[in-house]
Amino acid sequence: MPTITPKIIRNKRAWYIVTFVLLGAMSIAACWVNEAPRVADPNSNLSNADIAWMLTSSALVLLMTPGVAFFYGGMVGSKNVISTMLQSFATIGVISILWVVVGFSLAFGDDSNMFIGKPWTYWMFHNVGGQTNAALSPTIPLALYAIFQMMFAVITPALISGGLAERIRFPAFITFISLWSLLVYCPLAHWTWHPQGFLRVWGVLDFAGGTVVHMSSGWAALAGAIVLGRRKVHKDKAQHVPANVPFVILGASLLWFGWFGFNAGSALTSSELATIAFLTTNTATAMASITWIIFDAVQGKKPSAVGACTGAVVGLVVITPGSGYVSVQSSFFIGFCGAVVCNLACWIKGKTTLDDTLDAFSCHGVGGMTGIVLTGFFADYVGVTAGTGRTFGFHWAALCVVACYVFGMSFILFKFLELFMPLRVDEFKEEQGLDATQHGESVYDFRGLDSTITSQQGLNPHQTTGLMKDSRRASGVGFGDDYQPPPLPINTDNNIDHTEVVVGSTAGPTPASSPNPISVVIA
Repeated sequence: MPTITPKIIRNKRAWYIVTFVLLGAMSIAACWVNEAPRVADPNSNLSNADIAWMLTSSALVLLMTPGVAFFYGGMVGSKNVISTMLQSFATIGVISILWVVVGFSLAFGDDSNMFIGKPWTYWMFHNVGGQTNAALSPTIPLALYAIFQMMFAVITPALISGGLAERIRFPAFITFISLWSLLVYCPLAHWTWHPQGFLRVWGVLDFAGGTVVHMSSGWAALAGAIVLGRRKVHKDKAQHVPANVPFVILGASLLWFGWFGFNAGSALTSSELATIAFLTTNTATAMASITWIIFDAVQGKKPSAVGACTGAVVGLVVITPGSGYVSVQSSFFIGFCGAVVCNLACWIKGKTTLDDTLDAFSCHGVGGMTGIVLTGFFADYVGVTAGTGRTFGFHWAALCVVACYVFGMSFILFKFLELFMPLRVDEFKEEQGLDATQHGESVYDFRGLDSTITSQQGLNPHQTTGLMKDSRRASGVGFGDDYQPPPLPINTDNNIDHTEVVVGSTAGPTPASSPNPISVVIA
């Protein structure tokens, strides 16, 4: 390891110092911006029912980002749980600030050549207040519409982290998502949802973000995985064991719950349209979750909790673009088809050297593309099933345009940042885990446990030290040891249907003859 000199320390702190100065400058500049009227015109069309629903929907969509944190955090190795969860959590702060400063203007400001909004339209939320906007928010305050759209902008970069997990440096991730949200997400939102965006003018139907959120995050994750390269454990073909399956279940549950605000909230009204979007979302998700584990069983795998949760998320992704445009009956097939296609995409990826850590491209990228195509096929009145192929054709065109733009811009951004800062940690830090090397934290804290066990069990210090060392190895927290995860027990009992374990559970029963048995609970 290189000697840490004051010069190196200063260089390592440079990014944080520059970021701190920028935050201070933004906070001062914001004080000089005139506040928009808080109270709308008495003659406006504000609907209290719509306002209540959209406030609720905004909160539901915000809840989805912590859901992503738990979903991804449970899937990675035990030495990268905190770093993975923090990447999702940090996007809430970073993107919320950028959205207020200039992001909302770029996405929904006055149109500029059907490509992007003018940045000064709503700079620092100037003119964003309690008044309505005839084009964007006819029955709710423009500020509420901006809040709702902010939550979409927040969760999208969090989804990208799934393809970069276990190797990207925290400063590199924050810098990338900041630039990416302004240069990629905001233009996509303008193309698709602004009344004068060119995809909207084409007639492309994306009710809640199949292209803007899921295709974009999937293709960006693919570009990042290619630029960052493979992890050491991926090259060694080491077996991947999720750190905490209950975290995965919790994350998927939060996503399923929050997605009702994501899709049904995109109706922007408390109406029958929101009801249909709610129903199609739940139906497709349920269908995809069950289809995934059954399809796994058909292939000879076991029906796992991770599989059920992955299938549910895929179902949510695939139904997103069409949730308000397709019938409940069509949502059955959309959920079924999405689960099969994304399951096969994950299987194909496993046969390649691509190291998309948590299958962000296979689930969100492929799922988003599947959803936009099926929306064009099943859309009421304008889909292929309605006897017209025009919308279906434009959906294929939109798929190609979005995929090329997002992948190309994301690849360029990663390569550009690589000129100024290292993107990934070195091999030593990767082996030790990003929780310890990037953040100085670990999921499991054994400090003080040695002395506690010594006093309670009457053991001498040498016995306790060995016990704790073994416990650390079992949990993957032995940062100073050459840790290799223990192999999963081979199941020879045909009556056992699931091969999942809670991390940290004991490998076997405690001997009955042992007085005062010691049990170290890690999970």
